[in-house]
This record gives sequence, C-alpha cells and structure tokens, in this order.
Amino acid sequence: MRSRLALIGRYAALLVLAALCIGPIAVMILTSFKTQAQTFDTGLTFFFVPTMENYRDVIFDASFGRYLVNSLVVGIVATLATLLLGCMAAYGMARFSFAGRKALAYTTLMLRTVPLAVIAVPVFMIWSDWRLTNSLLGLILLYIAVNLPFTIWLLYGFVLQVPVDLEEAAAIDGCRPWRVLLRIVLPLIRPGLAAAAIFTFRIAWNEFILALVLTDRATRTLPVAASLYVTDIGVEWGKLMALASLIALPPLAFTFLAARQVISGLTAGAVKG
Repeated sequence: MRSRLALIGRYAALLVLAALCIGPIAVMILTSFKTQAQTFDTGLTFFFVPTMENYRDVIFDASFGRYLVNSLVVGIVATLATLLLGCMAAYGMARFSFAGRKALAYTTLMLRTVPLAVIAVPVFMIWSDWRLTNSLLGLILLYIAVNLPFTIWLLYGFVLQVPVDLEEAAAIDGCRPWRVLLRIVLPLIRPGLAAAAIFTFRIAWNEFILALVLTDRATRTLPVAASLYVTDIGVEWGKLMALASLIALPPLAFTFLAARQVISGLTAGAVKG
C-alpha cells in the first residue's frame, strides 16, 4: 500500500512539474491565435474563436524573411564552428600531457558562468574598435566565444572515455592523426557532439541582449525583431506571441533530432557494455 501511494505521489509530482513547464508554452500558443481584444478578456480563456491574423501579419511582414535568414546563418555557423574548435581543443587536452591540463579543462567552464548581460557593454566597446558591430560576423564570433568553454568541457569528458588502444591500433594500420580523430574518436563521442550542438544552437538562436546591442535593422535576429512589437502605445501581444511561437519551432525540432543521436549513442554503449 505504501509503495502504491509513493508511486502515485511521484506521478502527481511529475504532473505538477509538467504543468508548470508546459503551462507558459500553452498560454503563448493560445494567445497567438487571439485578437487584441480577446487577449485582454478577463481571465484565462481556453475557448474562443481562433484567428490566423497574427501569423499572417508576422510571416508576410517585409522584414521577416531577412530576420529569419540572419538567425539561421548565425545559429548554424556558430554551432558548426563551435563544435569544430571544441572538438580539437578537447581532444588536445585529453590526449596530450602538459602542466595544468586538468585545471585548464575544468576552469574553462567557469567562463560560461558569467552572465551575458554583464559583458554586453565591454563587448560593444571592443567590437566597435574592431568594426564588428552591426554585422553577422561579429555576432557569430561572439557566440562562438560564449559557447566554446562549455563545449570544450563537455567534449573533454567524452574524449577521455574513448580507449586509447583504439587510436593506437588505427595509427598502426596507417591512419594519420586527423583520420583517427574523424574515423575513430568523433563517431564514439557522437552523444557529446549532439548535446553540445543542442546547447550551442539554442543559445545562438534565442539570445537577445547581445544581439540587441550588436545588430542594426539589416542584421537583426528574430528575438530582437520580437521586441519591435513592444511599442510606446502598448504591446501587440497577439503578434508577439505568434512570432515567439515561430521562434520556438527550430530549436524544438533540432533538439528532438539531436536528442535521437544522444539516445542512440547511449543505447549503443549500454548494449556493448
């Protein structure tokens, strides 16, 4: 009886936690289908006549395509570059012995604990001197720098779990160091690569403060474009929630696709064990 009550309690706690996580998302999606008048109705109404007007206004806006392309370029390029540099740095720290190797590997994570809002002004001043403001390149380089410490720390642990004997056997068979990394190490750390890609892409896609400071009309990303619906005469909640729902779709889809790689890699490791 006690075990059954404990099981019911666990499921009840999970349901409450799920409601707390899904609730704001549900409200966002519902609001995106409401008119401005329906948005300000008293109480949280779940039954109303939906409208696609907000999505039409957002998608067919003249600047939406440019903002979407900017976000895709920044997110994809920053993710790929971060994974490339992170792999090489993590492999080097895991396989080459030098003084302070472990300390360097773990202190890199401390750099990621600095809030992005704290570095906004210094970054703007430095990027202005280097003429990198109002450009996608400047935003990409910044997101690489922001995400690289966590990527190195994460992949460092995965590389350490790869048996050195496999690399030595490949080297004896004639594989050069680059081929060993590409053919042996990377397939075995695929779950780590997927996890790092999820983290990096979500930061580069959703980040607002730095993108607001470093972009202009031509280089805005979608999160910055969402702030345009907060005007002096009020907030256009329907359009804002519609754009927010669209912004949430690519990271959600990418997370599900990459999570499959994480699960398959962990499952393969469990089966081999």
